[in-house]
Amino acid sequence: MLNETRPEKPSVARPARPLVSIVIPVYNEAVFLREHTLLLLDYLRSLETRFRFDIVIVNDGSRDDTGPIAERLALENETIRVFEHPRNFGLGQALKTGFARCRGDYVIVLDIDFSYGPEHVGLLLDRIVATGARMVLASPYMKGGEVLDVPWFRRILSRVANRFLARVSGQRFSTMTCMVRAIDGRFLRSLNLRNMGMDIMPEMILKANVLRASIEEVPAVLNWRLQNRAGGKRRSSMRIAHQIVGTVVSGFMMRPFSFLLVPGLVLMAVAAYINTWMVIHIGEAYVRLSATGETDVTVAVAVAYRNFPHTFIVGLLTLMLALQLTGMAMLSLQNKKYFDELFHLGSALLRHQRETQYAQMSATDRPKPD
Repeated sequence: MLNETRPEKPSVARPARPLVSIVIPVYNEAVFLREHTLLLLDYLRSLETRFRFDIVIVNDGSRDDTGPIAERLALENETIRVFEHPRNFGLGQALKTGFARCRGDYVIVLDIDFSYGPEHVGLLLDRIVATGARMVLASPYMKGGEVLDVPWFRRILSRVANRFLARVSGQRFSTMTCMVRAIDGRFLRSLNLRNMGMDIMPEMILKANVLRASIEEVPAVLNWRLQNRAGGKRRSSMRIAHQIVGTVVSGFMMRPFSFLLVPGLVLMAVAAYINTWMVIHIGEAYVRLSATGETDVTVAVAVAYRNFPHTFIVGLLTLMLALQLTGMAMLSLQNKKYFDELFHLGSALLRHQRETQYAQMSATDRPKPD
């Protein structure tokens, strides 16, 4: 009727609000789960004029009451879905389970202990919508960010790990290991993630870089006050030794060329120094032998080797190792180029497959439009 009486102003369908899937991996979080989920729901209501929300809780084999609490929350609120692992597989697998069941135009990963408060959801969404980035990271280490009540050793380790990863990857990011981030849903469906543990965080950034995807950061507040107050001392899920090894491995995967070329060049310089002395020793021996009438160079080499065997052995072995490392660096660079090509192709095929499956979902499983 409106179109008939006022044809000069035809009605325009209101664009659907983007659906945001919030993935929350949980393991033994019974202390926080219900209270913090309700607080999160309250906060999300302030964003409902712009977004719709779908909360995916993945219980990664918890041994406390996390599972029953999550199930009750799902029964009480239709926007919450819960998926259970029969045992603890690790953060990476929990996230992959959640990602595989996400419906959203945007996907946000959140920690239910509120080490990053619920207000970060709005910050991440504002940035990813405004910039069109494929991924936005919540960074407590960039300008404007803050770290509160985190033990000094954990804080130092985290900073060193993030700087190391940023340096070897050639990226400008102040954090690459944070769990809290926003991801474009369509882009996420093109990623084939493999890591089962915390290494999945830098893996996502590595593969996003391979696909030339834009990544942004927003200042964040990392705050352990609630956890320290509730438990006396926060139990960190990070095993220190495992995380150190994982960080080094992640750095190598990001740029193996640098890991091989830099030691190769250093050894090449050492070999050049040692072998210079080897040539000097041969020259000195030849001069002494020439005074006696002996002009055979091989004799001079034999004399120099007899007098300075370690110079010859160390110099030649160092040169061989340096050549091997630089050669492997060149091969790794070539292999990375092949990997990038295959990854681009595989990601396009994977995205097409997942979007086809999504399009074939039953009407009851699809997110309801406005």
